[in-house]
Amino acid sequence: MKIIEAKYITSAVDRNGLIDDGKAQFAFVGRSNVGKSSLINRLVGQKRLAKTSSTPGLTKMVNYFLVNESFYFVDLPGYGYAKTNRKNKDMWAEIIGLYLTDNPNLQCVFVLFDIRHSPTELDREMIKFLSAYGISFKILLTKADKLAKSKAFQALGKIAKELGLRQEAFSAVSSESGYGIENLLNFIEGKLEA
Repeated sequence: MKIIEAKYITSAVDRNGLIDDGKAQFAFVGRSNVGKSSLINRLVGQKRLAKTSSTPGLTKMVNYFLVNESFYFVDLPGYGYAKTNRKNKDMWAEIIGLYLTDNPNLQCVFVLFDIRHSPTELDREMIKFLSAYGISFKILLTKADKLAKSKAFQALGKIAKELGLRQEAFSAVSSESGYGIENLLNFIEGKLEA
């Protein structure tokens, strides 16, 4: 699949701002510093479409990016790091929950883990949540360029075992080197054609 155009559309902070226009949506979720925005930028071939920062927790809203005028990439608020009060964290958890469970346009949720670290309790909770609601998901192991290919394959196997999931549920990717990006675009194309 070739991405010709991608543009920012809107950011939602509550139910009223969520988009329901019939176009397919692919959501990206994960810890605050796992590289969601960087991955979206790499997929669309732009450096600054999704806001990136060295300060984890920058994404505080549900951000919509229209791709090829036909589907959305949706950057969800990061979890588990942002320095904010409990009220804001609860608000973010609520908007993520609303987005994920009441969304007929959602094709797949990409759950991002850093390939160099074991999944946290929050990561495990997200997988349990998606499984419980029957929401289609794929786990993307980011920062694969930080490990040699043999080590990356070992890390993928270890994380799959820890979560009790088959290795097919995972893909290793790198926003930096582009590793795994073409396969991910092909996966997205397959979902759109299904």
